[in-house]
Amino acid sequence: MGNFDFTVVERSWPFLLEGLRLSLALTLVAMAGGLLLGLGLALARLSGPRWLAAASAAYVNGFRAVPLVLVIFWFYFLVPLVLGRPVGALPSALIAFTLFEAAYYSEIIRAGLQAVPRGQWQAAAAAGLRPAQTLRFVVLPQALRHMSPLLITQAVVLFQDTSLVYVISLRDFMTSAGIVANRDNRLVEVYMFAALVYFVICVSASSAAHFLHKRWKKA
Repeated sequence: MGNFDFTVVERSWPFLLEGLRLSLALTLVAMAGGLLLGLGLALARLSGPRWLAAASAAYVNGFRAVPLVLVIFWFYFLVPLVLGRPVGALPSALIAFTLFEAAYYSEIIRAGLQAVPRGQWQAAAAAGLRPAQTLRFVVLPQALRHMSPLLITQAVVLFQDTSLVYVISLRDFMTSAGIVANRDNRLVEVYMFAALVYFVICVSASSAAHFLHKRWKKA
């Protein structure tokens, strides 16, 4: 350990922090957008007309069948060809992550909604609630108890996947760590620090998911 120089992390912290902010921003935006779109896809598959349910199923199965890095390439290289103008690396990444995550969140939300007994819908209808009100005030709060651990787990996977944006030259946390490690020739120290950051964030989120699962299982 005497040959290690961890001051490289301290010296480069502002640069690394900028990359970490990008990784966290990508995670939060893609999670929020993915949840909204995933909810729409799940509702379309559960209660939409047959053609809409089939289209939603094709969307989910299609995105789940291809690697995320390929989706990123699609939006970065193909969308500008369709629009006739450049889109930019960050907007391309945000769109790709959001659409990709929506397919996974859709399945989580669909399973959560299906876990709520149908009698809840019937009881709410008997009480005079409209379908939208039933979904918002009765079904979704109950489904959230089933979904939350899986939603957090998927967010952890999403955060780890943000490292793939290096393929379109975005400087996320892992890319920033690689730049510092190679620039200062301190690969071991910098990558050990990067691993520690990923470990702390991912384990903390996983622990929260485990805590929620145990708490709501007892409720």
